[in-house]
Amino acid sequence: MKIVTVSREFGSGGREVGKRLADLLGFAYYDREIITAIAEKSSLDEDYIEKTIESGITRSYPITFSHSFAAYIPAAMTPAPGIIASQHAVIKEIASKGDCVIVGRCADVILEDLNPFRLFVCADMSSKMNRCRLRAPEDEKLTDRELERKIKRIDKGRKESHDILASYPWGDRRGYDLCVNTSGVDIKAIIPHIGGYIEEWFKQG
Repeated sequence: MKIVTVSREFGSGGREVGKRLADLLGFAYYDREIITAIAEKSSLDEDYIEKTIESGITRSYPITFSHSFAAYIPAAMTPAPGIIASQHAVIKEIASKGDCVIVGRCADVILEDLNPFRLFVCADMSSKMNRCRLRAPEDEKLTDRELERKIKRIDKGRKESHDILASYPWGDRRGYDLCVNTSGVDIKAIIPHIGGYIEEWFKQG
């Protein structure tokens, strides 16, 4: 079984990288599908679930988190701990189905025992802001300062959720098999190179 996890800074193009890699490698692709599955299990709104996850899980929760922490969280405990527990269960279930690319959701940590290829995608703030502008809804009218604040807030949430589970900091190159900086880069053009690297990595494994 071959699994690629894509951790990414908000606005870095990690979602596009993941989708294009899945298409190139012929793997199943999971991103929003995880949120949908959690919603079905919990009967909560998808947007609410996504915002809760993006806000991050901090050490203020009176729970000792670990790689198997989902088993120790009471089902009645909501919202955040229950949502994160459901996320663990969904990702484990997805990974058991076969070769796949999973974007975000701390999948690199959750699936650590399956030895996935762990990719981290980053970019400078200017590039992230430009990409966010291109993909923003028409009714989103954020100033540069507001947009930068949004990017930092979401990245902070991702870092908090990751770091409470992992033995290495979010974005630390020691925790990944490949780090890609997409600043000023045409993502479509670099996918064959990233895909080739990943295929060779799996051969060596």
